[in-house]
Amino acid sequence: MLRRVGRLGLVTNLGGCTVKRAIAWSMVGVLGVWGAATETVLASASASATATATATATATPIPVPVSTASASTPASKAVEAAVADAAVPPAAPAGALRVYTSAQGATQQMRVSTVDVPTAGHALTEKENSIFVNPQRRFQALLGIGGAITDSSAETFAKLPKQAQRQLLTAYYDPDKGIGYTLARTTIHSSDFSSGSYTYIKEGDAALKTFSVQHDAKYRIPMLRQAIAAAGGTLTTFASPWSAPAFMKDSNAMLKGGKLLPEYAQAWATYYTRFIAAYEKAGIPIWGISLQNEPMAVQTWESMLFSAEEERDFLKNHLGPTMAKAGYGDRKIIVWDHNRDMMVHRAHVIFDDPEASKYAWGMGFHWYETWAGFAPMVENVAAVAQAYPDKHLLLTEAAVEKFDPAKLQHWPNGERYGTAIINDLNHGAVGWTDWNILLDEHGGPNHVGNYCFAPVHANTRTGEVIYTPSYWYIGHFSKFIRPGAQRVSAASSRSNLATTAFVNSDGSLATVVMNATDVAIRYNLYVGDASSVLEIPAHAIQTVVLAQ
Repeated sequence: MLRRVGRLGLVTNLGGCTVKRAIAWSMVGVLGVWGAATETVLASASASATATATATATATPIPVPVSTASASTPASKAVEAAVADAAVPPAAPAGALRVYTSAQGATQQMRVSTVDVPTAGHALTEKENSIFVNPQRRFQALLGIGGAITDSSAETFAKLPKQAQRQLLTAYYDPDKGIGYTLARTTIHSSDFSSGSYTYIKEGDAALKTFSVQHDAKYRIPMLRQAIAAAGGTLTTFASPWSAPAFMKDSNAMLKGGKLLPEYAQAWATYYTRFIAAYEKAGIPIWGISLQNEPMAVQTWESMLFSAEEERDFLKNHLGPTMAKAGYGDRKIIVWDHNRDMMVHRAHVIFDDPEASKYAWGMGFHWYETWAGFAPMVENVAAVAQAYPDKHLLLTEAAVEKFDPAKLQHWPNGERYGTAIINDLNHGAVGWTDWNILLDEHGGPNHVGNYCFAPVHANTRTGEVIYTPSYWYIGHFSKFIRPGAQRVSAASSRSNLATTAFVNSDGSLATVVMNATDVAIRYNLYVGDASSVLEIPAHAIQTVVLAQ
């Protein structure tokens, strides 16, 4: 019998929303109140010799995020206290499992229970569901997991009450009270997720004499600084350009594609180094850059095209040498930064050229290849990983498009994240970076109307902060699989469960199990030769942690 003790009540604060808006925002589910109710969530014991589990659950170590219309409300004070008092659950017995579960329709996400020490496994049958983990077989090390702080994220953040800002940063970046993001992406001047197009120089200034990041000092740089502090002082941050300034392009426009004019290649390469210098002077260490966001796409927003050969030549003849000459040779350069579909070809062209390859840390990729109606091409991630084992693969952007406020709590959005993260990690990715960490109630701001979902949305009229299923799904990885962790062999006996597993540097083993079916599934979790019996609800994700 597996029982959970502790239940988190939820209070929905609709503030001054109209009835129509209230329907759209009715599942913000946001106030955490520590309770003492007892809930039996799993029942029946296995007759086999495999360990059945008696689990004593505690409250989740992270606060359920809050919707705060006013910092003075009793509800917000209760959450503030919960954030301050939240702690890691009591240590489990040596060798015991701690199971964190988030499920569709649950009143509390990331519920935690402890499960008895695994025992010797039983004779398996074909009728059982099993997850097999072998910590002795190890693969790539994790760089980190996180999301992008764009102009839109920062502008929305600035409109929130100070208390809501603190809670958002804690929820994202605190490894104990939040989900412990360790990666951040940002943009080199504007993207579509800005309130308008801009650059860091005056138009026509090829000498970059007017270069200044003063535009970003109002919103983006302050939020990045606070995120770094919330993460404990270190946040691996990389930046990507969407387009060169208009005068440097053959189209004389930042929007709708166009190519870099050859005569401005050196000026554009220098622009990256000026950005790094300015941001680091402002207190934002830059770990790396990507050469160009989505270099094969003509978008209605800021975009610029590079063929594989053009990207290769710009890297080896301009960007790489310029970065090295400026003293940034240790900064990572990421190529491609586009969808999985064509990453193999781009890798062949760039990585097979020794002069270009020596400057490339690895390859970034996105998940939008499904735009043409086909399935995600995760096999291409593995193909590049196998062909170029000395290069690193990083998911650099993912977002659910076509924002609809009625679908803020649409559970399949979270499941899309869970599936993608598991598949990308299992196929060789060293990290995973979501797109905007925060957007407003319209899925923006976005100056060309490309409104999207984010894991967290804010109603800037009421101060409400809404945590969507995507937040929880990403958190099941980022909170428990830490930088430096090594992926280990993990496999499911059936397609109804997906899994990945990592060993952290402290020796703890984190196994993520996902069930996207309509029924609860009982399964054996084998770690080496020992096993436990667990159950995962329908449409749920679990992280099972085995402490060293």
